[in-house]
Amino acid sequence: MTTSERIARRRLSLLELGEYLENVSEACRVMGVSRQHFYELKKSYEEGGLEALKEKSRRVPNPSNRVAPEVEEAILQFADEFPAHGQTRVSNELRKRGIEVSPTGVRGVWMRHELQTMKLRLRRLEAKAAAENRILTEAQVVALEKYRSEQEASGEEIETHHPGFLVSQDTFYVGYLKGVGRIYQQTVVDTHSSVAFAKLFEMKTPVTAADVLNDQVLPFFEEQEVPVMRMLTDRGTEFCGRPDSHPYELFLELNEIEHTKTKARHPQTNGICERFHKTILTEFYQVVFRKKIYGSLEELQRDLDEWLLTYNQERSHQGKRCQGRTPLQTFLDGKALVREKVLA
Repeated sequence: MTTSERIARRRLSLLELGEYLENVSEACRVMGVSRQHFYELKKSYEEGGLEALKEKSRRVPNPSNRVAPEVEEAILQFADEFPAHGQTRVSNELRKRGIEVSPTGVRGVWMRHELQTMKLRLRRLEAKAAAENRILTEAQVVALEKYRSEQEASGEEIETHHPGFLVSQDTFYVGYLKGVGRIYQQTVVDTHSSVAFAKLFEMKTPVTAADVLNDQVLPFFEEQEVPVMRMLTDRGTEFCGRPDSHPYELFLELNEIEHTKTKARHPQTNGICERFHKTILTEFYQVVFRKKIYGSLEELQRDLDEWLLTYNQERSHQGKRCQGRTPLQTFLDGKALVREKVLA
């Protein structure tokens, strides 16, 4: 449902409430609107139905206010030459070339061509360079390299070719449970399919970090006949240490799993786990802690396991790789890629 449709439904509910209560004043008080607004909506609905209640844009573009075509072309050309420059700097630099245009005028041209952010301007530059086989200037190369490095560091653009190629792990502090103490969650997410695992502990140590892999993650991947190739973690002490004595590092080495660490002070590198933590906080913990008082870790773990079944097998994802499928379905569909790229 679009925003315009939601607004129309809310306005219709106002009219229905007035009819149900048989009291316009009371309906307006409940919904927080004036009687005049009520009767304006009622008249619109009687004349045009639900369509007449939708929000309509009051702004009509005035082509005469646009910059001249040659100025617009100069702005677009400058966006290709210096995609990292903001609208004020573009205005100042064009003024040096004898082209008078305000920062607002620059942004107006950008918005008409969907170039209002640096990311969009860089994508346009990259596409044009590839299509025209152009030689980029030094400034363009620097901007593109910065953009690509940020893409690699972000969770949505992480390199993951098939299930098991890169598995992400992180520690999530759940909170303090009376009678139990502090609760930590070890989270593991397959970056290709978003299949997630979570286990609760009273502490965060290398042993607990390895335990969730041994207890939940590796048995699942072995059952699916999919090897885990790399683990991505931050640089926390539960994940990093001397390779010859650290329990987590030894566990990965024993199972022939490569260990990749995030860039220091860049938590977005592990963005897939971070996004899962936001989901589990809002859809599970903030809900169950309002419904139930937990007296043990095991009781909370049982409810968490039930929620994870729903998350992995029933909840559809709209991400880049799931595209409306559930994580488990995405994982099963990706097994063909594993056979093609790894096992072959």
